[in-house]
Amino acid sequence: MQQRLSASGRPSGTDGYDFSYRMVVDSRYQKVARTKSILRSFFLVQAITLLLGLVLLIFQSASEGLASRVLEISTTACGLISLIIGELGRKRSRVNMLRFFMVASSIAVSLLMFCAIGKGSGFMAAKSPSFWETILALPEVALAVVGLMFHLFIIGYTVHLIANMSVPKRAS
Repeated sequence: MQQRLSASGRPSGTDGYDFSYRMVVDSRYQKVARTKSILRSFFLVQAITLLLGLVLLIFQSASEGLASRVLEISTTACGLISLIIGELGRKRSRVNMLRFFMVASSIAVSLLMFCAIGKGSGFMAAKSPSFWETILALPEVALAVVGLMFHLFIIGYTVHLIANMSVPKRAS
């Protein structure tokens, strides 16, 4: 078989005549790759949010007493662990790990929102807060809202990733 010589310096066999024999990547694999890269950045932001929340909770519990914040601290730690499991599932394309991540992180975020709402309503009803108490409570509320918003995006993209990673159903 004679190879064509190219005048433009390209290697032989890349002049476009072999186009009909080339393999085409299925679009769902391209969607999986795109979704994985998007999830990576969302996981990073969620991890930073949870770590900031954990540091904030530990500093606040040092002044108030650890017993008042045990549920929030342990729930935040469980959220971080589930995020690590989700990252491993994303990297290794493990659907079961991603499903476990969705359930565990949803429970953790729900408990954190319950604690934030319960603390906020009890805090406002018990006494009228001073200016500094209100200022100190703002980062916790902001982190809870940012964490909830990113969690909703993460769950949506994870469902999309699982749907594209699964084998397509054949029509009978």
